[in-house]
Amino acid sequence: MASYALQIAGLVLGGVGMVGTVAVTVMPQWRVSAFIESNIVVFENLWEGLWMNCMRHANIRMQCKIYDSLLALPPDLQASRGLMCAASVLSLLAFLTAVLGMKCTRCIGEDEKVKAYILLTSGIIFIVTGFVVLIPVSWVANSIIRDFYNPVVNVAQKRELGDALYIGWTTALVLIVGGALFCCVICCDEKSSGSYRYSIPSHRTTQKSYHMEKKSPSVYSKSQYV
Repeated sequence: MASYALQIAGLVLGGVGMVGTVAVTVMPQWRVSAFIESNIVVFENLWEGLWMNCMRHANIRMQCKIYDSLLALPPDLQASRGLMCAASVLSLLAFLTAVLGMKCTRCIGEDEKVKAYILLTSGIIFIVTGFVVLIPVSWVANSIIRDFYNPVVNVAQKRELGDALYIGWTTALVLIVGGALFCCVICCDEKSSGSYRYSIPSHRTTQKSYHMEKKSPSVYSKSQYV
């Protein structure tokens, strides 16, 4: 029962992490405009993502433009593109692998040991995906904070942390926790099988003890008559 609960919890967290990974990849709010000193034009918000930048005017309309050249992007955004795409593929692969290893599925038979190793593989992929998401999110955040406190950088070019970064950190944590739950499934299965093995006696042992109990009164009765 505990193993099945861990599987359900891990699958839910893995699904949430997969959706979050894709959402962070396509969201434009990685870098947002900072309103400091003379840059107080609050009716215009500038968002910069991995694929496009958007300008929102007075909370009424928003215009987005896809980047013309990949080489024109900063190095952190260039690397983040590849890492987030890889994380999206890994999260989908881990989720599909987890579905195959669930107890309620019969696609690969009913061997619980094989399913436990499949879930272990899925858990490891989820954990790796969590760290793959964590690397670009933390890298971009470090670049934003470094430029924000750099006096050489122009005020108009300074940015703040966007919503995509916070969602990315949360998604990475969810993926790692979900993967850890799947890795715990095999431990629960080994403990339950071990306790079952030592708690239930075999049929041969039970039958032998029954014959010995049946035989002992007859021996006692013979000695009594003698």
